[in-house]
Amino acid sequence: MLTYLHVKNLAVVEDIEVHFGDKLNILTGETGVGKSVIIGSVNLALGGKLSTDMIRSGEDYALVEMAFEPNEYQWKDLSEYDIIPEDNQLIITRKYVNGRSSCKVNGEIVTLNVLRQIASVLIDIHGQHEHQSLLYPEKQLEIVDRFAFDRVGPVKEAVARLFNDYIAVKKEIDSVSIPEEERQREVDFLEYEIGEIEAANLKENEEEKLEEQYKKLNNFGRIMESLGSVYAITGDNGGVSYMLNQALTNMNQVVALDENMSDFHSTLIDVESILSDFNREVQAYINDNSFDSEEFARIEDRLDCIRKIYAKYGGTYEKTMNHYEEMCKKREYYNDYDNNIIILKEKLTNLEETLQAESKKLSRIRENASEKLAGLIDDSLTDLNFRKSCFTIQIGHKDCYSANGMDFAEFMITANPGEPARPLVKVASGGELSRIMLAIKTVLADSDAIHTLVFDEIDAGISGRTAQKVSEKLAGIANNHQVICITHLAQIAAMADEHYVIEKVVENERTKTNIRQLSYNQSVDELARILGGTKITESVISNAKEMKDLAAMWKGNVK
Repeated sequence: MLTYLHVKNLAVVEDIEVHFGDKLNILTGETGVGKSVIIGSVNLALGGKLSTDMIRSGEDYALVEMAFEPNEYQWKDLSEYDIIPEDNQLIITRKYVNGRSSCKVNGEIVTLNVLRQIASVLIDIHGQHEHQSLLYPEKQLEIVDRFAFDRVGPVKEAVARLFNDYIAVKKEIDSVSIPEEERQREVDFLEYEIGEIEAANLKENEEEKLEEQYKKLNNFGRIMESLGSVYAITGDNGGVSYMLNQALTNMNQVVALDENMSDFHSTLIDVESILSDFNREVQAYINDNSFDSEEFARIEDRLDCIRKIYAKYGGTYEKTMNHYEEMCKKREYYNDYDNNIIILKEKLTNLEETLQAESKKLSRIRENASEKLAGLIDDSLTDLNFRKSCFTIQIGHKDCYSANGMDFAEFMITANPGEPARPLVKVASGGELSRIMLAIKTVLADSDAIHTLVFDEIDAGISGRTAQKVSEKLAGIANNHQVICITHLAQIAAMADEHYVIEKVVENERTKTNIRQLSYNQSVDELARILGGTKITESVISNAKEMKDLAAMWKGNVK
């Protein structure tokens, strides 16, 4: 469940903290105090869109933090994201600063997509006007699939996989299905390119080795000139070797007079020996090397050939040879074109037969599930004051394949006895859609592992006895789930296990939104405000207290 919410510098919120209970949490407040910001902040923390203009004026960042205590089933679903529990808590942090958003789960940075997937395991949010989505066939089919997820899920995955394979083979057939004349031109072109690469007789690392040889021959004159200068400086003809011999003659005389200088003498002998070896090797290199113009021309021509081939077919030896292998495969494919097309078409036929069978299997599961789901929703609608209506779900079939099967769903309702069932889009008002969505949420809540349900304005367009029925339904859901609900109706607020009021205050000439948890007496006063409008009399307060006590009595009897 959601245990804690912290919002800072978001819209009219400066800094608020809320600790939620595990049953029915009700949030009330006057119009315009920022009730929607609370649910909006939950949406943001769970991956909703965040923009700079949502940051509180004068501040440079916004922050939303949420703490959850997932149940064992949710921890199991969350394990694939490598989330490490901290005292059985999962803490989500969303921060927006300097135009950039960051998301963390238990201190570890996650992507926005991963955050949204995690959120789908933890919480189900019914935002303002979401009930309008019931009018879309896609949403209706999604509800059926969610209800029967254990049976629908594996078959749906198989259908999606088969459909993707089917489309891939279909595209392959379309891409290779070309007239014979055009195919022959393609084969001729492939033969030319393959022959060009084969004629080049490429070898791995050949270019690098030739470049080294080319560099040496291209700079041969400079190398010999420099080596000649080196030999002149270090040689016997007045160079370092000559002077070293002179120094060694003098050192021989010194050692004869002072034996303590023998180490110096040995060092000088070693230097003279090293320099003599160096001079011999330099002289040998100069004598043994000469410029070979024919070899230079051969290397230059070979490099030019290699570089032209590389430039045309990929830029490197590896890419050129990969291109060569692909062309050879393509040539082989075209040479056996007729047989390959037959194989592809057979593969397409087999995939289509399997896809059709799995799609029909998915349709049967959906048809069976929709019948059961419709019955449960109909029962739930009766509890919500749809006394004489009849709710049904029709599963229709398209004449084409898709990754989601061949089905579409249509929610039907009979508003009055004796009238035919009609699509929801043609019958239901806004208030009725809101109650239908609540009925659906009630049924789905019993069939999945999501423990926390959030409702924002689920009471739109209702009042009186219907509002009382909605409050009882919410309280009933809260027996097994955590429910967080923003409402403007006293009947629903009276059912609260935890009641919070959202209010706008002015401090230091700045407006901000606060939220505080109410005691029993404070909750009665808030109900009186909702009931009484501008003037709250003793009679209104008495009525509010009676509503609160009757709600407590109803919940006690239900339990």
